[in-house]
Amino acid sequence: MNQKQFLALIGFAFAFAWITLGFGDAVLCLLAAGLFYAVGAFLQGELDVTELSGRMRGQSAASPYAPPPARSTPRVR
Repeated sequence: MNQKQFLALIGFAFAFAWITLGFGDAVLCLLAAGLFYAVGAFLQGELDVTELSGRMRGQSAASPYAPPPARSTPRVR
């Protein structure tokens, strides 16, 4: 199963839960599924909690998406 098929299945399951349980309960099911996915990723070693806590505090200087450091002097051309 590729990623598009998996996401379509998740969307179908969410719509089904929304219809049968109501929107609030469907969102609660979605949040619970995300929580259990994160726990499973942590148990398999795919989730680094220290990296996540560093990102939440803004200390991820080693991230490839971090902005470049600020220059102390302006660039002259």
